Amino acid sequence: MNLRKQFMVKPGGKFRLSDHDPDEVCNVDEKKEAVELTLHLTGRLVHLQKVLYAEHKRSLLIILQGMDASGKDGTISHVMSGVNPQGCYVTAFKEPTKVELDHDFLWRVHQHVPGRGIIGIFNRSHYEDVLVVRVHNLVPKDVWSKRYDQINAFEEILAENNVVILKFFLNISKDEQARRLEERKIDPEKSWKISEADEAERKFWDDYQAAYQDAIGKCSTKYAPWFVIPANKKWFRNLAVSQIIVDMLDDLKLKYPTQVNLAKRNSKARQ
Repeated sequence: MNLRKQFMVKPGGKFRLSDHDPDEVCNVDEKKEAVELTLHLTGRLVHLQKVLYAEHKRSLLIILQGMDASGKDGTISHVMSGVNPQGCYVTAFKEPTKVELDHDFLWRVHQHVPGRGIIGIFNRSHYEDVLVVRVHNLVPKDVWSKRYDQINAFEEILAENNVVILKFFLNISKDEQARRLEERKIDPEKSWKISEADEAERKFWDDYQAAYQDAIGKCSTKYAPWFVIPANKKWFRNLAVSQIIVDMLDDLKLKYPTQVNLAKRNSKARQ
């Protein structure tokens, strides 16, 4: 299965979110099969992370976006379960602080971009500034509408400086979101996640879908592609994200550094 090709949003093409089925499982008929494949891929990811860290030439930035209950936390815990925390971290972007609001919208994000050898995961991201900001009219349209180009320019700078960027939209249906929110209410381990805002935000479902459609369509580029991941089935979501990350890292042809290369790197670091 070439899930990377299937779920990548073609840069410059016409994109409609409604064309993407949240229930798609790509002929993976059984959850057991998907879980076994995912375990193999996450094992492969453990190895690739070690080489990425040792090589110290590039970093990987994974961006996760999606509606409430789409599975951002679950994706992180399942897909990244075996990686070494020394070389991987998660940043969850909440409502901006007063200090952050005193700067441009990308200021708080740039500080958390992973350095060489590191995997950085954004649980929500700079895209909130063309999503929630747009839906709730927090800034004028003539402000947020310019941000698509600013985001593209920002991500191009990162890519030119050896940051590999993968952006995943976890695509769930409105009915599946409702089911998961109800499930959270009765699960002691998840009920703490529920807030009044969750139900209030559901009223803006169509507005968010339109905002995501524009953000994904305008900001899927060759250097920072968007992937629309069917996420109604958690086990398939984990499989798809795992495979795309592993395939991308495999394409980098990562190599452990030789002693000569280490000496050169250390010399440059001291200069």
